[in-house]
Amino acid sequence: MHRQPRSPAGESLTTLILDLFRVNNLILGWGDRLVAPLGLTSARWQVLGAVAAAERPQPVAWLARDLGSSRQNVQRIVNDLAQAGLVRFAPNPHHKRAQLVVLTEAGAATSAAALALYDPQANALAEGIAAEDLAAAQRVLSTLRARLDAEAAET
Repeated sequence: MHRQPRSPAGESLTTLILDLFRVNNLILGWGDRLVAPLGLTSARWQVLGAVAAAERPQPVAWLARDLGSSRQNVQRIVNDLAQAGLVRFAPNPHHKRAQLVVLTEAGAATSAAALALYDPQANALAEGIAAEDLAAAQRVLSTLRARLDAEAAET
């Protein structure tokens, strides 16, 4: 099979993707350490945060879509959060089987506590990085996400 050479942009993107893999793993470990005192992991914190940030209760499939994760993985984590009393399930008037995920008072308190731990650490981590550089990085990642979402929708 003949391999097409990478363009300069393709080479730069590859380097960025490899760095993103490494940064993602480091962020997950950082997050695990940060929220461990609250009985959370990065994965549970991410799902709990999505439930807390939602304008209204959502089914697991919608949470998974918003997080860019599989429904099965999010369902497993939501079940763990429900067992811990951080979320509960409520009937969905639009779908019999797809229950809504609702934040409990304990879940709201835990989510707020996680943010209280996160904010000073995020400020410290961002120190010395220009806000414009972070905004540019966010724009690039948003563009990549949109292109990958569109590609996934086509398959």
